[in-house]
Amino acid sequence: MYLEKLMLKIKNDYYYGWTIVIVAGLSLFFSGPGQTYSNSAFIDSYIKDFGWSRTLVSNIYSSATLIAGSMLFIIGKLIDKYGHRHMNIIVSFLLGLACIWSSFVTSPAMLFIGFLMLRLFGQGSMTLIPSTLVPQWFIKKRTLAFSLFSIGGVLSSAILPPLNIYIIDKWGWSIAWRFWAALLWFLFIPIAFLFIRNRPEDIGLLPDNHKADIEKSSCLNSTVVNKETNISDSYTLQEAMRTRAFWLMMFCQAIPSLINTGIIFHFISIIGEKGLPNTVAAIVLSIIAMVSFPVTLISGIALERIKVHFAIAFSFFLQLISLILLMYGESLYIMFIFGALSGLISGLLSICNNVVWANYYGRRYLGSIRGFSMTSTVIGSAFGPLPLGIAFDVFGRYTEAIGILSILSLLGIISAAMAPPPKKKLK
Repeated sequence: MYLEKLMLKIKNDYYYGWTIVIVAGLSLFFSGPGQTYSNSAFIDSYIKDFGWSRTLVSNIYSSATLIAGSMLFIIGKLIDKYGHRHMNIIVSFLLGLACIWSSFVTSPAMLFIGFLMLRLFGQGSMTLIPSTLVPQWFIKKRTLAFSLFSIGGVLSSAILPPLNIYIIDKWGWSIAWRFWAALLWFLFIPIAFLFIRNRPEDIGLLPDNHKADIEKSSCLNSTVVNKETNISDSYTLQEAMRTRAFWLMMFCQAIPSLINTGIIFHFISIIGEKGLPNTVAAIVLSIIAMVSFPVTLISGIALERIKVHFAIAFSFFLQLISLILLMYGESLYIMFIFGALSGLISGLLSICNNVVWANYYGRRYLGSIRGFSMTSTVIGSAFGPLPLGIAFDVFGRYTEAIGILSILSLLGIISAAMAPPPKKKLK
């Protein structure tokens, strides 16, 4: 009898939004096949098997990324129109097709199409969909929900690179791509179909586990309902684009993407320029992942007490320090400090960049708004490797390019500080 009462209490008290957080985290995990940390494991195989140059493969990757980023606003509009559940299933299926296509690559044209699909459906869409799903279910506990959700991305970045290398070494790169297609189709898609619901209102709830009594809704004060649902005060994409904060936050979102992609892409070369072995680069990248994991959890708690635009400004301050260390530091320990700072920045921004759009512009049109804003992230990552590569070719070092990136970080501090939440004018 006691056990039955306990199970009934858990059933009544449990909020389905936490199930959504778990599935959203899985979606972020399975964005991995389209992420740079996963694709990098396949690059040497393409170069070795087909005799392509590293420059050719890099240019194809950057071009595909740039085009994919410019198409994300379409995915955002489709999310608002058809809902997260349908779009997650469709995109997961298409990402699986992209993996199958990539397993048959034999020419640069096929590689370009494969990269385009992987970046659009993986890095872009499989990140966009869950990041706009979670804030539908939470308002007061949104930062905590995003902290837990972001663990999926941290685990993906930690697990996929060594797993891909193992599969490629043992069975070949074609089998590795088909492995991810099988997991997407036969594991994630059934989970998404069974468990994803678009909004708490669809199952008689309100965000943060406020029970919505449909039969008595006419008796509820509309002000209270609006406060709890955050629907009526939502901005459309066009309204959001008319606010200063929208463009400043897009700029703030593009800068870390550009800096991090560029540095990681050239990191082994940067470390070698300092006279340190390649193993140091691997250790530093591991430090970034290890530090990012706990910071992701802690950031959710901290952002309940700190205004998000100030937190973003602080992250740019840390990034400025890390770039100065990278520019002038020569010792092993300085590189370890750089890795720890980079992990701190990564963990903090992973929460901030998700929370800010829902907090600033509401839930109703979040797919369109995030779809448009994420183009800056993807485009930033497309151009990231270029300034460092050009600097090395021209000057034989990376100092000048890292100096330019430092100036961008300084501009990021100013931009974030000048971008408090907009105040919507009542009609």
